[in-house]
Amino acid sequence: MPQIPSDLAKARIMISNDDGIHSQGIKVLEECIISLGSSHCVVAPESEQSAAGHSLTIHRPLRIQRYDDNHYSVYGTPTDCVVMGLQHVMKDAPPDLVVSGINHGKNAADDVTYSGTIAVAIEATLLGCPAIAFSQHIGGGHGDINWESAKTWVPKVLKKLAGFEIVENTLLNVNLPRGNTEPKGIIVVPQGHYEASGDDVIECMDPRGRKYFWIGPPQQTNHSGMDYDAAALESGYITITPLTLNLTHHKTLEALKEKIGP
Repeated sequence: MPQIPSDLAKARIMISNDDGIHSQGIKVLEECIISLGSSHCVVAPESEQSAAGHSLTIHRPLRIQRYDDNHYSVYGTPTDCVVMGLQHVMKDAPPDLVVSGINHGKNAADDVTYSGTIAVAIEATLLGCPAIAFSQHIGGGHGDINWESAKTWVPKVLKKLAGFEIVENTLLNVNLPRGNTEPKGIIVVPQGHYEASGDDVIECMDPRGRKYFWIGPPQQTNHSGMDYDAAALESGYITITPLTLNLTHHKTLEALKEKIGP
């Protein structure tokens, strides 16, 4: 059973993300890992890959850029980075843990199905390495982010998770509330779901009078209160949600067996 290292100071950790190797979030996550005394290696996309999901490059070659012994970028997706990190860059000294992020924006509720940050943890999990994804809620827009809270709380979360055995085919998804307020604490909650509002497509007009469109985020959730990730995050808590990679719905499976018969 995969296990988060009990002694993080002796652990070897791979860091990746979907915002790219030059993003501030991955620099903050690296700073947090260094503060724990862990050895580490960063293998991340050369350019931003937000919302790339769990996509894998199979129709063109991949190239790796080495910045130094601890920093590599891949001209590909977050999934590509994990494959190249585990099976090439760190092949001779595999990591004990893969951490992803810190994403510029939350990955709660249905965000996880699009997220390249979550995809890093998915691919690491598929390859047998325990994985944790970190995301920073920033509210509306992608402006300047106050990372001070993340610098304090990410190491605290990792220390609390040290030694935890993760069920096979399961990863941990951690969301941090807006950085301008002190988190109320850490809460373990299930994944919620967004309510389809019908207002996700934003119609605009360019200077030549031609229409173009932006796909915006959903605005509401159909789960309220503290019982689910999105609502708890909005209420100021750090949320931890275990996500499983086996998508089988077992109640429906049994119902279909009864319906179809032997």
